[in-house]
Amino acid sequence: MEIVSKIILPIFIIVIIFYGVKKKINVYDTFLEGAKEGLMTTFSIFPAIIAMIFAINIFLDSNVLGFIMKLLSPMLGNINMPLEIIPMALLRPVSGTASLAIMNDIFKSFGPDSFIGRLASVLQGCTDTTIYVIALYFGTVKITKIRHALWGGLFADLVGIIAAIILTNLFF
Repeated sequence: MEIVSKIILPIFIIVIIFYGVKKKINVYDTFLEGAKEGLMTTFSIFPAIIAMIFAINIFLDSNVLGFIMKLLSPMLGNINMPLEIIPMALLRPVSGTASLAIMNDIFKSFGPDSFIGRLASVLQGCTDTTIYVIALYFGTVKITKIRHALWGGLFADLVGIIAAIILTNLFF
C-alpha cells in the first residue's frame, strides 16, 4: 500500500501530460497559465485571510469565550456536553484551523478514544467553517448580499453541533 501511495501522483501527472499531448494541447503553457491564475487568486484572497486571522485573535484575546462558557455551563451538564468542547463548537464556524488546534488539545488532554475526544471528532465532521467561507470566498468574488447564506450556514452548523451531541451520546 505504501508503494501505491508513492506512485499514484506521478502516474496521475503522466496520464494528464499524455492526455494533453493526445489532444494537441501545449501542456507546459497551459500549466504556466494555470499557475499564474492560482497566484493571482492567492493575491486576491490574501487580504480576506489577514482580516479573518485578525478577527479571530481579537475574539480569543477578548475573553468573551470564557464568559460564554460560564454562562452555558449549567445547561451543558444536562445534555452531557463537556464544557471543554464549547470553544471548538464556537470557533468551528469561524476557523477550521482554530477548531483543529482545540481538537488536538482535547486529544492530548483526554485522549482520542475518550467521550470528549469522540465528540470533538464528530463535531469536526458535522460542522463547517461557514463564516470563513463567506468572508473569504464571497468576498473574493464580490458577493455582498450574504444574509441568507450566513443564516443558512449558521443554522446548518447549529444542527451539526446538535447532531454531534446526539450521535456521540447515542453511540459512545
